[in-house]
Amino acid sequence: MKSRRRILVADDSPGIRKMLCELFKGHQSLEICDEAVDGLEAVEKAKKHRPDLIILDLSMPRMNGLQAAREICKILPTVPIILFTMYAREIKQTEATVPGITRVVSKNEADTIVSHAEDILLVA
Repeated sequence: MKSRRRILVADDSPGIRKMLCELFKGHQSLEICDEAVDGLEAVEKAKKHRPDLIILDLSMPRMNGLQAAREICKILPTVPIILFTMYAREIKQTEATVPGITRVVSKNEADTIVSHAEDILLVA
């Protein structure tokens, strides 16, 4: 059996982090390897864990999701990043210019996050 693909989740809301962990719980091929409460911690934990995918909130303290994506992209250029935000429509217009962002997913469509992760990680 192939090893499970590891995902780092970064969001300043404990409720959102818990919801994301629950959505991935019990998945055959995907697992949450760690959680971060802000962008700076996301960068530190990305260096430490070298996950297969990172889910970043846009609005976080100390370092927002776009800043964190830029920093993570410098150290882990091949790791895909999903920007998980309430402002997906606004961000999608500039998605191609944001280094490191593979996909933008609206928090209003949270139930689709697992299928996005599968699409990015398991199809490749």
